[in-house]
Amino acid sequence: QVQLVESGGRLVQAGGSLRLSCAASGRTFSSYHMGWFRQAPGKERAFVAGITGSLTNTYYADSVKGRFTISRDNAKNTVYLQMNSLKPEDTAVYYCAARNSGTYYKPETYDYWGQGTQVTVSS
Repeated sequence: QVQLVESGGRLVQAGGSLRLSCAASGRTFSSYHMGWFRQAPGKERAFVAGITGSLTNTYYADSVKGRFTISRDNAKNTVYLQMNSLKPEDTAVYYCAARNSGTYYKPETYDYWGQGTQVTVSS
C-alpha cells in the first residue's frame, strides 16, 4: 500500500512558477514509477509528467515540455513537479500517482492516487 499526499498548489499569475510536492508513505517508494496528472473542470484526467523508479527516464506531455520538470527524492519518499512559465490553461487539480508497471501516460495503469491539489493560473 502507498499513500500519496500532494501539496503546493495555489493561485499564481500567468508567467509565474510553482513547485508541487507529493509525499509518499511506505518503504518501497523507489520501486514505483510516479506520475503527475491534471484534471480541469469538464475535462478528463490528463497525463502531465512521469518518472521511473530508478530516475533513469522522464516523460512529459507536449503541452508542458520545456516548462515543467518532474523529479524525485527516493530518500525523502517525495516526487516533485516544478512548473515554470505557467499559463491560464494549466489551471487544474493536479494529482500524483504511483504504478508498478504499464504505460506511463494511461491513468488506468496507476495503482495509487493522491487527493489532488488545486493550481489556478490567472491571466
